[in-house]
Amino acid sequence: MSDNPVGSPMNQDLANRDSQVDLEKRNFLLATSAVGALGAAAVAVPFVKSMTPSERAKAAGAPVEVDISKIEPGTMLTAEWRGQPVWIINRTDEMTAELAKHNDQLSDPACEVTSQQPNYCKNANRSIKPNVAVIVGICTHLGCSPTAKLQANGDMGESWTGGFFCPCHGSKFDLAGRVFKGSPAPINLVVPPHKYLADNTLLIGVDTEEKA
Repeated sequence: MSDNPVGSPMNQDLANRDSQVDLEKRNFLLATSAVGALGAAAVAVPFVKSMTPSERAKAAGAPVEVDISKIEPGTMLTAEWRGQPVWIINRTDEMTAELAKHNDQLSDPACEVTSQQPNYCKNANRSIKPNVAVIVGICTHLGCSPTAKLQANGDMGESWTGGFFCPCHGSKFDLAGRVFKGSPAPINLVVPPHKYLADNTLLIGVDTEEKA
């Protein structure tokens, strides 16, 4: 006969301790597995992030399509391309006619700094269509965004027939984005590459094959 019957307190105590050891082993294995899974996840996160578009790629930007059919004559619409505001101005015939009348007041009336506009916009209106101007709304002085002053405005002087005024340092531009003499801005506003997909559909960011 065994000295320790199965149902004895000593055997019961041994069984409890064995169960406790098994439970601790199982918890240890579960914890180890969890840590391993977390480690794998930590490794995976940078890999997944590397597949998402970088901020630089986003800033490069894709072409932007704009419906210009609802821009009333004498008004403008602001689109966004490459994180920059792009003004699309529907100039009236009167506004367009005024452009040639103040060439003597401008720093670069003939748009000789070719980097500021595509060759097909190097013309009297600085545009593909005479009445529609497409201009990046960033001042060429220190990068502020000028304010639209599209109509004649006594506060801008008697000779003002419409354009843009930069409130940061006082640069003035006409309705073609050309800079006035005496402005801190050294060169005209940028005309971005663009083309027309249809009469009222503008694509900003792609050069046209049209010639000025």
